[in-house]
Amino acid sequence: MNNQIYEAYGPHLVLDGYDCIAPGLGTVQHVYKFLDVIPALIGMTKIMPPYVFRFNPQPPRPPEDAGISGFVIIAESHISIHTYPERAFLSADFFSCKPFPVAMAIDFLVLHFRIGRWEHRVFDRGVECPRDIHKTKQIIIGQRG
Repeated sequence: MNNQIYEAYGPHLVLDGYDCIAPGLGTVQHVYKFLDVIPALIGMTKIMPPYVFRFNPQPPRPPEDAGISGFVIIAESHISIHTYPERAFLSADFFSCKPFPVAMAIDFLVLHFRIGRWEHRVFDRGVECPRDIHKTKQIIIGQRG
């Protein structure tokens, strides 16, 4: 993905991690550290500190719904993560308007949260979004002329 000329607006990596054994899966600090470090690691520009919070469900929701959620806004879009320590599960999203090293993002996520197994997909977002607005303007003018 990194060497191709990207035609869509950008890639969106979604990853579900199972059998996570990191002791920090249930701590705000561990999730914060991940979100604080990952943007620079994959060549993105963090424009605000990560926002991370703990969710403690109240009945009738089951206690295993408890977890940590966080996101970081990057100049290129965002990175978010939701952890469920009692389920040893996490879900993460990386959306960017430019290509990024997907394998590196996955490797760091797997290492940081000690993910046992995972599945992921990369989607092309904005496949019809104009990349060159000046070229688009010329096409529209030509069609109206």
